[in-house]
Amino acid sequence: MKLKAVLAAACFAAAIAVADEALWQALPEVAPEPADNPTTPAKVELGKMLYFDPRLSSTGTVSCFSCHNLAEGGDDHRPTSIGVHGQKGGRNAPTVFNAAFLSAQFWDGRAPTLEEQAKGPPANAIEMGMANLDAVVDRIERIPGYRPYFEAAFGKGDVITIDNIARAIAAYERTLITPDTPYDRYVKGEKSALTKQQVRGMNTFREVGCMTCHQGPMFAGPELPMGTGFFMKFPLQTESPYVEKYGLMEDKGRFEATGNPADAHMWRVPTLRNLVYTAPYMHNGSVKTLDEAVRVMASTQLDKTLTEKQVADIVAFLESLSGELPAQTLPKLPPTPGDLLDP
Repeated sequence: MKLKAVLAAACFAAAIAVADEALWQALPEVAPEPADNPTTPAKVELGKMLYFDPRLSSTGTVSCFSCHNLAEGGDDHRPTSIGVHGQKGGRNAPTVFNAAFLSAQFWDGRAPTLEEQAKGPPANAIEMGMANLDAVVDRIERIPGYRPYFEAAFGKGDVITIDNIARAIAAYERTLITPDTPYDRYVKGEKSALTKQQVRGMNTFREVGCMTCHQGPMFAGPELPMGTGFFMKFPLQTESPYVEKYGLMEDKGRFEATGNPADAHMWRVPTLRNLVYTAPYMHNGSVKTLDEAVRVMASTQLDKTLTEKQVADIVAFLESLSGELPAQTLPKLPPTPGDLLDP
């Protein structure tokens, strides 16, 4: 009987270990890439140039980098971003770091891929302000120095197209990943990678129910096919005092993109990686600190009031999801023709 008990206990422990291994997943070392846009050095080089180039905007003042600053968090630290002519957008800029692992892009998941996301801001009247995507192509075609880079990336012929502009930017963004965090090292077996408080916070994160939404390698929901977003209603507990305090009902989320009443206040679950770099928080940038964000989410989504110890422990765990940002050097852009920005 004792042997049976020992064997049962060993099997139970093994089952728990397997369950934990499935529950806690490290970020892959390489971002996934679509079959029709394999990552190549020439494509990444071109994409980096386009990412940093403000000439993709109507005023020549706003680039992808303007709202997604790679020197720190891959965002702009404003509640909502500022576009051409000082116009303010309606939502907080998500980080570009690790966006390659998300199965849908934008807060409302309206873009299925990085390629489609890259086409959005240039023709957005508030963000980059170009009249349309054809105007973006025309702008790039009028910069002669770009053609050799497009031909190196895509071959000869009519290769300066909006699809290739988007493909290049997406290829570059797939290099902007942070897989080697203390958390990743911990789940790979380096048990000294996390502090005792971070381990305690990791367990608390699971126990209070955060993993209902924030699971998988990105802590952004289960891994789904590209183009299939993982959406949750937010706020769920509309009677929470935080809802009014932070204006969480003012934006109807995915409904604004689809017009479907069922999508009202539905949002793509955001990643929790690198949160220490991406304050302020929430879709409207209304929450300034990470500990307050934890309180807000516990109340609005789980209908729970956490103790200060629980909050501190979860924050410590979330800090372990921050990785070293990939080193960047500024690209050298082709020269600007003198009449490029003429009205």
